[in-house]
Amino acid sequence: MARYIGAVCKLCRRESLKLFLKGDRCYTSKCAMVRRNSLPGQHGKGRKKQSEYGLQLREKQKARRFYGILESQFAKYFDMAERKQGKTGENLLRILEIRLDNVVYRAGFAFSRKEARQLVRHGHFIVNGKKANIPSILLKQGDMIEVKAKSLESAKMKILFDEKRAVTAPKWISVEGKKATIIELPNREDIDLEISEHLIVELYSK
Repeated sequence: MARYIGAVCKLCRRESLKLFLKGDRCYTSKCAMVRRNSLPGQHGKGRKKQSEYGLQLREKQKARRFYGILESQFAKYFDMAERKQGKTGENLLRILEIRLDNVVYRAGFAFSRKEARQLVRHGHFIVNGKKANIPSILLKQGDMIEVKAKSLESAKMKILFDEKRAVTAPKWISVEGKKATIIELPNREDIDLEISEHLIVELYSK
């Protein structure tokens, strides 16, 4: 499967926004956005005025990078969002939010979405009692995610579930210990990302 293998901090700098791709590091002074808040490359400090298309493209790229989605998959999700009732932009964000890897991250079972994808691929979670190792699974209301009992023995999981680590899950996810349940699908106000989804809709509507 194709995947981005470059320096993820460059992605934050390119979007001029913290995408929280490195977990807890993003909250420290070591964050690239704190140390070097400019566009990557030798001409990074010379910011140019963007065109309408440029603004729309950047918004789409920002959303892709927040969730770690490849271009073809993102386009597929947009087509799904367009076919659903309601606002296309909100439908798109809702689809991205209910991916298994994102729910694992939102529930506090990983420090970042990238780490959540890795943990899912390694088979550390079960969904509704069944093994689930595909990060792109789209969940629905009532689905329950649980950490496998054997996985709790690993050092990584012990760090993740450290009692001193405070995690606040969004209201649409109920977390009890090592289990998380989707009690309702997220609304736009439940998604706290700085994304102007209408610009993405305008880009794909051309």
